[in-house]
Amino acid sequence: MVQPFGARLRAAMDERGPLCVGIDPHAALLRAWGLGDDVAGLETFTRTVVEALADRVAVLKPQSAFFERFGSKGVAVLEQAVADARAAGALVIMDAKRGDIGSTMAGYAAAYVDKNSPLASDAVTVSPYLGFGSLRPVLDLAAEHGAGVFVLALTSNPEGAEVQRAVTAEGAEVAAAMLRHIAVENAGAAPLGSVGAVVGATLGDTGVDLAVNGPLLAPGIGAQGATPADIPRVFGAAARNVVPSVSREILRHGPSVDALRESAARYAGECRDAVAG
Repeated sequence: MVQPFGARLRAAMDERGPLCVGIDPHAALLRAWGLGDDVAGLETFTRTVVEALADRVAVLKPQSAFFERFGSKGVAVLEQAVADARAAGALVIMDAKRGDIGSTMAGYAAAYVDKNSPLASDAVTVSPYLGFGSLRPVLDLAAEHGAGVFVLALTSNPEGAEVQRAVTAEGAEVAAAMLRHIAVENAGAAPLGSVGAVVGATLGDTGVDLAVNGPLLAPGIGAQGATPADIPRVFGAAARNVVPSVSREILRHGPSVDALRESAARYAGECRDAVAG
């Protein structure tokens, strides 16, 4: 039986540091690397990042949209990146942010967390804003295959507050309600649950209980303005479970493999120190 994602993530972060590096091959970054905004450029960029980092960082997080924009050939690059990254020892979080109901949600689940899928990843990001219950197909299939699920809770974009800070009929903020659902999913799990939350590192005092016994994926470090030193302030007692995500601030050092590795090592060390307090 496959070890649950939460246990594998805890071990990877303890061994390699808590850093997650995004793989975000958007057009401007491809050009900055001297590559074409085409499938060949996409493939070179992605292969370089995976070869530079997959054997040393805990987590890689490809953003599916930047591959999908090239159609089937782009998705083929993504499939190869997932396989190569996992073979080198990195955990892969597919940043797909899928959210739907019923059989459609089950289809997304089969694509990203079924171990028989060519896109099978260690975890996937999902949107709960059709109701947390709409996530049941992906939560159940992920548990069956030892995969993880990261639920959008308090995102770093300012527009997110329109929904996430809205108040439910029961009088709680939507984000707080989502975090409570996550905590229920993780009840009794050790050393870490496999259902996580996405909580922006740029938010300051969140005002909600982040003790969900699961990982907290924290975008916003680097280009968006947050630093590893912000982790204890934002996440408090839950800081040890934070997976800090850095993308542009590391990727801008490419195409040099050595520079990518040096930047990732620096951020990994800073994040480890910040979490250790």
